[in-house]
Amino acid sequence: MKQSSFYQDYFGLRDRPFTLVPDPEFLFWSPQHRRAYSVLEFGVLSRAPITLLTGEIGTGKTTLLHNLLSQLEDDVIVGLVSNAQGNRGELLQWVLNALDVPFETDATYVQNFQRLQDFLIDQYAQGKRVVLVFDEAQNISREGLEELRMLTNINSNKDELVQLILVGQPELRDMVRHPSMNQLAQRVSASFHLNRMTPDLTMKYIEHRLKAAGGSGKEFTPDACLLVHDITGGVPRLINQLCDFALLYSWTEETGRTVTSCMVQSVVDDGVFFCQRAVEREAQA
Repeated sequence: MKQSSFYQDYFGLRDRPFTLVPDPEFLFWSPQHRRAYSVLEFGVLSRAPITLLTGEIGTGKTTLLHNLLSQLEDDVIVGLVSNAQGNRGELLQWVLNALDVPFETDATYVQNFQRLQDFLIDQYAQGKRVVLVFDEAQNISREGLEELRMLTNINSNKDELVQLILVGQPELRDMVRHPSMNQLAQRVSASFHLNRMTPDLTMKYIEHRLKAAGGSGKEFTPDACLLVHDITGGVPRLINQLCDFALLYSWTEETGRTVTSCMVQSVVDDGVFFCQRAVEREAQA
């Protein structure tokens, strides 16, 4: 089935405005997202040892991260590690793999560490610098985070040979703030926490996504937008899921080319959209 057979033609849209796949064209620059991006950019350009970006699931961390990585100059070597887990030896293998540094699976920790150090020194000699990005870093143990901190001790004179960007859920921020992680916290030179969007920003977010997809931005009534915020709590990923189904419902019901609060509520009542906040809201009704 072609995408055009869905609701796009009905609403005069060239694309689905609320897909979950990160797309730079749909990036909504709310004030806090601009600040978060500025902090990420500052962390890289200022050669901060560790930059920290946290926020709840679906607040746009990964989208901002990919946008930043696409803007980096050619002299920056990036190693992206997602969902890294395991002991310090396995974590080091994750790092080597992300940087495309060959290693033997039966090599000792010391041998792999030497491989990494040689690679970093070689890149530095070529006028390049290395940035290691850990997405979903809340899955790394405290021991693993301490091991990452040790990597920032690899330096040449006054220049650090590797920078870390740690991206994760609020638990990551709590881990870094723990008294046992004091040495790690002292290496964090730039940090930002993304909060959920307010009702006003949720309305602007929905309008922005619709316009980016070729619409007028007014396909959702103000009441529908406020209900979307109430149900999702202002989390972008949840907003996308709910709005996508609301457009689909409006198309199938042919109730007009405007999504009302009744249509949004129908999506929730039918159990098509599921999130904890929606369940709690239904229980209180």
